[in-house]
Order: sequence, then structure tokens, then C-alpha cells
Amino acid sequence: MVSSTDNIHRLKSSMRLSSVAPATVTGRKVHELTNVDLAMKLHYIKGVYFFNSYAVEGLTVFDLKKPMVIHLLPLYFVAAGRIRRSETGRPFIMCNDGGVRIVEARCDETVDEWLAMAVEDDSTFDGLAYNQALGDTDLDFSPLVFIQFTWFKCGGMSVGISWANVLGDAFSASTFVNLWGKTMAGYVPHKSLHVPDWPAKPKLPLLVLPKVTPNALKRIDSVGDLWLAPNNCKMKTHTFHVPRAKINHFLSDQKFKVSAFEVFSAIIWKTLSKIKENPEETRMVTLCTNILREKEFESPSNGMVWSTVEADFWVAEAEVSELVELILNKREDENGMIEEMMGNTETGEKSSDFIAYGAKLTFVNLEEIEIYGLELKGQKPVYANYSINGVGDEGVVLVLPGPKCGKEGDGINGDRYVTMVLPENQLAQLKVELKRNWSIA
Repeated sequence: MVSSTDNIHRLKSSMRLSSVAPATVTGRKVHELTNVDLAMKLHYIKGVYFFNSYAVEGLTVFDLKKPMVIHLLPLYFVAAGRIRRSETGRPFIMCNDGGVRIVEARCDETVDEWLAMAVEDDSTFDGLAYNQALGDTDLDFSPLVFIQFTWFKCGGMSVGISWANVLGDAFSASTFVNLWGKTMAGYVPHKSLHVPDWPAKPKLPLLVLPKVTPNALKRIDSVGDLWLAPNNCKMKTHTFHVPRAKINHFLSDQKFKVSAFEVFSAIIWKTLSKIKENPEETRMVTLCTNILREKEFESPSNGMVWSTVEADFWVAEAEVSELVELILNKREDENGMIEEMMGNTETGEKSSDFIAYGAKLTFVNLEEIEIYGLELKGQKPVYANYSINGVGDEGVVLVLPGPKCGKEGDGINGDRYVTMVLPENQLAQLKVELKRNWSIA
């Protein structure tokens, strides 16, 4: 079998790059970045959607681009902007219609063959969502969003999105993609987006705000104009599919009404604590959860809640139900602290940047993200998944809906996908333990 590295190399050799910009001139508006936005600046949301040939038959690249130009980007003009810095050095987005980068690629495999390879090696997806950090060429000219169309020999197609997290969270990225799909079907959206009413202003004067780094973040040396943090170990991605029946079994064992997210977080937290050489490293974990369902006409934002939870006992020896209860009742919200701490960087502490995902082992609740909301010619993706680039060494775990989860599927207890980005050696051991003890493979 051809390796995923060879496949990605062939994809890159076939790539064609272009840009699309709003049809109407934005007028060089300025989009100020919040402190939470800036805490996310070294991370990138990656999404991939696979469609069979029926969904894309007869579509051309022109057909795919046109709704972006006419309907989508006039609304999402911020996504077509570029990073600039104020006189104080604080980054902002200049809405200069620089455009969203479009990538076209062709693949010698079928959609089914590609998905079969991905079961064994998630790096197969790497070539389907263009990988370029802000500042990789020149920060002033780096696109915030890449959209990649990859055509397979069976006539199917994948849509890949690379979305700078400084622009908004995974829910914002998903809403953007879903609205594009609707405009492909002839839908004419509203003329403007609602701006969410957050974050609240810090209650303390700037000069007396605490300078302690929130537990959810890790302070690192400044990365300058290349917004990408280096890792100290090789990170690897893997996705588990967990069917509805197994999820219902897990949920039935719990004392409280919980979601699959809490149970998976507890199982993986416990298992990784067994694997770690120093169990103290996993006493505290980070949770990233959504307070509101994604809104179709909401401006991109980083609106997820960041919190931490700490165990005062050995996690490896705990019952899953104990950890679930801890996650439910003992989490400490850190959004306010992140806002305050990032505000302090304007008082002269400009030699630092921060990692959020992977600063501690991080669990991200994307159960309610509508990744199967993208439709082409009335067809949903046969498979969709999201991941995160720029993850710190402690790793990240994302809990995502499967194709039969949601309003039109099997309800809240439908299938789930659990996507992990972890140090390679830990991931290998985790896969063995989850299969042996929990029949998750």
C-alpha cells in the first residue's frame, strides 16, 4: 500500500492556489481582537468533509467559488482580512479584502480508499486541509482561512478548511462552512452578522490585574511574526469511532445525567494517568466547552469556556464515575482570568506568547458542532472530522458528533468520533489500553 506521506506528496504536486475576495468593497474596516482571541493565536482549526460523486457531479471550481464572492465573504469580510499591528504592537485584523486562499488538488485514490487508509493512519488527512501558519511567508500577507477542494478518481471530492483560531473557534469555522453550502444551493443570507456580546470588561483597573498565568495556558517565549509554537516531541493524531450502543452503555453506568463528553474525558484522563511516567502531570486537566449552540448569523468569535479541574487523589486509581463527578462539579472557569492576564501584556510584558490547547491535557467538547450541516446538492458528507494544529505537548482530545448524531439522526446519544492529538509514544499506549479495557478501537 502506498504510504500516506507519498499520497500527500502527490497531492501537493498537483495543487493550484488562487484567492477569492468579497464582491463588494469592505472599506478597510478594523476588527479588534479580544484578549481571548490573542490567547488562541498559535492554534489552527482543521476540518475535512468527504462527499461522494453524486454530491459534486457537474460542479466546477467556478461554481464552488462564486457563492463565496457574492454572498459569503461580503458577510465574513473579517475572514478575508490580514493581520496588522497597532503602534503598541497589539495585533488586529485589517479588513482589506485580501481574500481567502483557495487550493485545488487531485488524488489518484477513491474516497473509500482514502478513508480506509485513514483508519490506520490519521496523517492521511493532513494533505486535505492546507497547512500554513500565519507568518509562514509574511505575516502581513498571510491568509486567515484556506479552503481546499480535492477531487478523487471516483468523482468524489473533499472540502478541507484551515481556519486561524485567532479569528474564531471551531463553531465559528463550522458555521462559516455550513453557510457557504447553503449559498451554493441558492440561499441569500442576511446582509450583516450579529456580533456576540462578550467578553465582559475586566472589573479591576489594568495596573492592578493579576499577572499569574491561568492554569489553562502555558507561557512560552515570543514566536515573533511566525505564529506557530514548536513541540518538544513528535505529535500524532488518531480518531476513534464510538457507536451509539457503546455510548448508551457508558452513560447507563453513571450516577448522574451526563453527556458522552464527560464520560470520554474521564476514561481518557484515567487511562493517560496510568501511562504517564509522572502521574502528578495529570492531576489537573483543561476543559473547553461551548455555552451556546452555533448561530448561523453570528460573527466569528472565540466564545468557548475555558476551565480547569484538579483531582486531589490519584487519577489512575479513581473510578470513572468519580472523575465524571469532578468534571461536572469542580471545574474552575478561567475565561475572565485569561482576559485579564492577556490585557497585562500591554503593560510591557511583550516577550511572551501562550499555548492553550495542550498546555495541560485538554478536552474539547464539540458534541453540538454541526459538521454534518454542510450540504452539496442536498447531500451530506459521507464523513467529516475536525482537528487542531499547534497543540502543546500535553495533547488535546476532541469529542465530535458522528453522521447519525443530531436533530435529524439518532438524537443526542448517536455515534461519536473522538479525535486525539498526543505525543506519539503516549498515543500508541493509549490505543492499546482503550481497546483492552474499554473495547474502543
